[in-house]
Amino acid sequence: MALVVFYEKPGCGGNAKQKALLRASGHEIEAKSLLSEPWTSASLRPYFGDRPVRDWFNLASPRVKSGEIAIDRMGEQDALALMLEDPLLIRRPLMLVSGRRECGFDAELVDAWIGLKPDSEKVSDVCIKEQKRDEDVGR
Repeated sequence: MALVVFYEKPGCGGNAKQKALLRASGHEIEAKSLLSEPWTSASLRPYFGDRPVRDWFNLASPRVKSGEIAIDRMGEQDALALMLEDPLLIRRPLMLVSGRRECGFDAELVDAWIGLKPDSEKVSDVCIKEQKRDEDVGR
């Protein structure tokens, strides 16, 4: 199976579930803190591939949710500068396997890329706290 370098927010419940699924699928995890990594534009940019800038962002970030950061009108360089200043804005996890980099946890993409255990519990990159809050208000 694969060695997955997994950049996470330490203590994030969603990231913990994602790592558990990867381990249950036979993958080895090298967990690193997204927050303490010495990112540069050059080291961060490849994780986003050809995704639109909006998809680079953690949509659960209070700064994004409040509209303080207008991600739909932002260019790549401005987005990278903001993320270097505040790594909590980065959609997580960031994953590196055999030179390929991805952001977020789209289970279908991860399964096609490195394989996931069949019949696994659904896991995404939606913040567990955010998902629970939405369920509590009936969304």
